Order: sequence, then structure tokens, then C-alpha cells
Amino acid sequence: MLSVGINAHLLSGQAGYRRAGIHTYIAQILRRLPSDGIDYTIFTGPDVSFSAESPLSIVNSHWPTHKRGARIAWEQTAWPLENLRRKIDLLHSMAFVTPLLNRIPAIITVYDLSFMHYPERFPRAQRLYLQTQTRRSVQRAQRIVTISKAGRDDVHHFFGIPLERIEVIYPGVDKRFDPVSAEMLADFKARVNPPKRFILHVGTLQPRKNIPTLIDAFSQLPDQSIHLVLVGGKGWLYDDIFARVAELGMSNRVHFTGYVADDALPLWYQSAAMLVFPSVYEGFGLPVVEAMRGGTPVIAANTSSIPEVAGNAALMFNPHDSAELAHCMQSVLNDQALCTTMIRNGKLQAQKYTWTSAANNTAALYRSVAAQNNFR
Repeated sequence: MLSVGINAHLLSGQAGYRRAGIHTYIAQILRRLPSDGIDYTIFTGPDVSFSAESPLSIVNSHWPTHKRGARIAWEQTAWPLENLRRKIDLLHSMAFVTPLLNRIPAIITVYDLSFMHYPERFPRAQRLYLQTQTRRSVQRAQRIVTISKAGRDDVHHFFGIPLERIEVIYPGVDKRFDPVSAEMLADFKARVNPPKRFILHVGTLQPRKNIPTLIDAFSQLPDQSIHLVLVGGKGWLYDDIFARVAELGMSNRVHFTGYVADDALPLWYQSAAMLVFPSVYEGFGLPVVEAMRGGTPVIAANTSSIPEVAGNAALMFNPHDSAELAHCMQSVLNDQALCTTMIRNGKLQAQKYTWTSAANNTAALYRSVAAQNNFR
């Protein structure tokens, strides 16, 4: 039986910004991996537990790998030894980097290359580590997984990896984002008391999310009764966001919820007038299809993977043009026929992405690499 060792240390057992896109992708795929002919060993942190459809061997490290330094040290020292001790045939790093001394055939997942496109938007040490170690890892890996065709093209462009070595495995959208009942929505609003009418952004507070442009566009809307809600934990280099809100005098109309629990997120989407997703760069952009699945109109930046993911179901805009974004938001607020069309198209678009398909494609890739290496 093929033995696959999976580094899942970016799974988070704690509420916070680390439970965002990468955590979701890893957790959802692991829960659905088919077991036919494959034995899975999942390496993760000390505070992580989850259930899955297939038997998984969970190895919780005693290292505090929620801290970046400890996680890097574990990846480079403890993980290679664990792979040898447990006789792992194939390893899968689900986050950018493989061990320097690894001698086992490897697959690596690269979610995005924002640190190559926008290096100035990352802390220096983090940027240098990701740039150098991702380059080394993808060059040595037998196959690379990206989560969009745009991401595949980036890996090819920046690192010279042949396209045939890069597999696109799209994320899915969980059923919990389906439209909820009117009673559930009313109960949520009674408990949380969100603004009566608001525009929503979902994402970690960090530079590439382009939130200052959203705030500038929001300030141009003539209707002073509309609010802006920003759902997501603090990431890094976020001070400009709060400074821009204060500078424009909109602290009473712009609301920061911080991290929102998984079960509450669909209710935030479905309470909003629209989702605005202004990122200058995304590997995929899960909030786009999560909002669409629940019937929320989406306005999104016309850049990187986002047009690929949104299809014809979103209004697209130049992420550097706040006036264009303001015009799009005004259109959604005032045109009910447009909203109806966007909602219908959005639900159809979201149906293209399933976690079961993502997990099956991942397992198929393991078998393909095993056959390439003549594993039994």
C-alpha cells in the first residue's frame, strides 16, 4: 500500500487569521481523501484534531508550530526523520516548502506567489524565506499543485517549471454556505445586530487585500446610511487600513469584526448587500465563491486568478481605481434587476467547485506520482 506523509502544520486549532484560506483548503481536502490503496499519515501541530471520511493517522507534534520559527525548524529537522522512521513513500508539503535534506519523492502545494509579485508588501524575513525556499522546493518536487490556472502560470513564469509538472486542483465550497432560512437569518441579526444595510469584505487584514482602495471607494458613495463591514483577523502591515478610516472620518460607518467563527461566516455573507473583493492578487479567492453560493452579489478585482474563479457572475473592476469600484457598488445598491442576475449566475458558478472533487484529484495525483516511481 502506498504510504503518503502530509505536512499539515498550517492547520490551526485556534480561532484567528490563520484559520483562513490555506487552513480551509488543507482541512477540507484531508476530510475527504479517498482511502483506496493509500495509507495517509498527517503531520500537524499539538492543538489540532479533526474527523475525516477515511482513516487517517494523525501525528501531533509537541513543537509549538503555530509559531513560524518553530514550524520551519520542524519542517527542516523533525519531518525528514519522521518520514524515514515511518517508511513514508511519498511526501506532500501542503504549504510551499519541503525539507532541505529530503530524499523522498515530493509533491508541493503553492497557493499563490504574492511574495514574488508584491515583495514590498511582506515583512523582509518572511519574504526572503518564501522566495528562496519555495524556489528550491518547486525545482526539486516531482509535481507541484496550484489552486488556479493563474497560479500555475505564475509558477511556470517565476521558477521555470514546465507546465506538465504543475497540477491545478481547485478548492471547493462547503454546503454550509447554502442559503439559510429566514428564521436563522433573523436570529443572527437579533444576536449580532449588524448594520441594517452593509457592504462586506472577508479576508485577513494585510496589504495585498487592497482594503484602503475599498475604503476610498466606500467614502464616495452618496448614501450615508450604508455601512462597511470588514470580517477577518489582523495579518501584517495593516496600520494603513485603520489610519485611512480615521483620516476619512468614517469610524462610525466602517466596522472591524476580527476573526469570525466558521458557523457564523455564511450568515455574514447572506446579511450583506454585496461582497466586495478588491485584492490586487489572489491564488484563488474563496470568499468570492462562498458568497456566490449563498446568493450574495459579488464585486471583484479584475486581476490574477479572480476573473477565472468568478466567471461571468461578478462585476469586475480595476483594483487601483476607487472611482470605478464606487460606480460598481452604486450599481448593485440601486439596480435590483442586476442583483437578481448576479445572484443567479453566482449560484451556478459556485456549483463548479466541490471539495470532493478536490480531494479525489489530490489522491489521483498521489497515484500518478507513485506509478511514476514504480511504487507498489
